[in-house]
Amino acid sequence: MSFVTHLECSRCGRPHPAGQIWNLCSCGGPLLVRYDLAKARAQWRREEVARGPRSLWRYAPVLPVRDPRHIVSLGEGMTPLLPLRRTGARLGASRLWLKDEGLNPTGSFKARGQTTAISMCRELGIRKVAIPSAGNAASALAAYAAAAGIEAHIFLPRDVPQANFIECQAFGARVTLVDGLISDCAQRVATAAPAQGWFDVSTLKEPYRIEGKKTMGYELCEQLGWTLPDAIFYPTGGGVGMIGMWKAFAEMEALGWIGPERPKMIAVQAAGCQPVVRAHSRDETQSVFWPDAYTVASGLRVPKPLGDFLILEAVRASGGTALAVTDQELLDAGLRLAAEDGIFAAPEGAACLAALEKLLASGFLRPDENLVIYNTGAGLKYLEAYATRYPRLAGGEADKLGGLITPR
Repeated sequence: MSFVTHLECSRCGRPHPAGQIWNLCSCGGPLLVRYDLAKARAQWRREEVARGPRSLWRYAPVLPVRDPRHIVSLGEGMTPLLPLRRTGARLGASRLWLKDEGLNPTGSFKARGQTTAISMCRELGIRKVAIPSAGNAASALAAYAAAAGIEAHIFLPRDVPQANFIECQAFGARVTLVDGLISDCAQRVATAAPAQGWFDVSTLKEPYRIEGKKTMGYELCEQLGWTLPDAIFYPTGGGVGMIGMWKAFAEMEALGWIGPERPKMIAVQAAGCQPVVRAHSRDETQSVFWPDAYTVASGLRVPKPLGDFLILEAVRASGGTALAVTDQELLDAGLRLAAEDGIFAAPEGAACLAALEKLLASGFLRPDENLVIYNTGAGLKYLEAYATRYPRLAGGEADKLGGLITPR
């Protein structure tokens, strides 16, 4: 049972009928799915959630799929919320948690978005999809498209982590490597999609990936006993996870499950690609394309997020902030986390730990606050990045690993 009513443009507010194929609004704004939350409040109690499946589909009443027979699931969601005891003790942070999205299918939080997107493709009769990706979104799309029997066309930067390239090939997707960044891949998809009959599943260019990612907010709240933390650190490339969680908090308040309090939303970017940080520091409502973007955290290498205005809105409305860390800082933080708490995080997640140290040191956050870091992927998918911290591998031993390490 879904309480979906319609879609709404996040820029101009124009409504769009549900149950039809949409990408962006005619004004260029991303579309957001809306629900009859008053009806849901009367018919769906939060105590019933625990009786649902052990996946993000336990929140099906506020997800867009109307017919459960169309759901394409690989067991995504319900990732653990882990206390960082040793890291917290080192930093003096007594209530420090990590939400480990690296334990999702295909090793990243992108599985959340693709389960809802591909399920809606099945419901709407879409048979061919295409996506530009920095890596993990492509891997997840390829997996869910394979499970649904849908044809997938994937465009990746040529220097994408090999784990992502191999995954996409293994899942049977048609893969094209592009000289450039994710923005160049997006241009290739936009040019070819109309003639090829592909549905564009680019970040925020369709309405449904955000619905899967918003379940990170529902899930965190449930795991904390239907409360919210004082601050959330989120690695921000396209930023859909942050936008989705902010949407989830508003929905939960409308359902009567939480009050109006919100966590400080902290957007973390890499020093070599920080369009949101720059826009925030300049008090601008949207970002400007970041030239020559580079970072070993491939998921953060997004020169201009389509939903930048929504990210900035969440950061400011929550009293949060946006900051960047260097590649050295994020890799060092990732290795410290692995050694201290046994979690091998993606560089993007590790960036949040480096950012946390900065905000504790500056006094922006108090060490006694309830703090949650989102690790968006598994460190094992980023061996090339972490290999740069081990001179023996970077100095020629890589060939003995079957070419899986390709030092930059």
